[in-house]
Amino acid sequence: MPRLFTALEIPQSAALSLSLLRGGVPGARWIDRENFHITLRFIGDVDHRTADEVANALDRVRRQQFMLTLSGTGFFGNKKPHSIWAGVQPQAELMTLQSDLERLCQRMGLPAEPRKFTPHVTLARLKNARVDDVVHYLTGRGDFQALPFPVTKFVLMSSRDSVGGGPYVVEEEYPLMMPLPARVAPVELRP
Repeated sequence: MPRLFTALEIPQSAALSLSLLRGGVPGARWIDRENFHITLRFIGDVDHRTADEVANALDRVRRQQFMLTLSGTGFFGNKKPHSIWAGVQPQAELMTLQSDLERLCQRMGLPAEPRKFTPHVTLARLKNARVDDVVHYLTGRGDFQALPFPVTKFVLMSSRDSVGGGPYVVEEEYPLMMPLPARVAPVELRP
């Protein structure tokens, strides 16, 4: 049974910036640079028939390309931190794409995602980390910002059972449409 999710891949330039954030938290398991991504919709463990149906249905998503910027850092797990992340600047196109994927999955009979979508790139998984260590780490990295990059596609990825942080395999790619050119007002020529 494959464990599937849809995601945005992180280009090399942004992945390099993210990799510079590694280190400094005891017991953290840092994600390898080639496994950085932004999860759009976790699908979970599905049978092969459902996996094929999902892959085919994702072909119907029609959204335009957009720019994205990684910015800021934080952690999940208030009193018991379980992961450190880099944030994503709010972007309407990203939220719309994610909503489309959520609706599509629900129409296929998959359960609704119970968590609110919080776009991020997981940097490290934590086990028994102290809140003070995580807060100290973030204090020096809260102003993180990478250069903007174009999002030209989303992907369907799979991961191995019970292994958080990769390795991940791109199963399918779904290109986003080129943005429509801006309409130029006609120019009046005067004698």
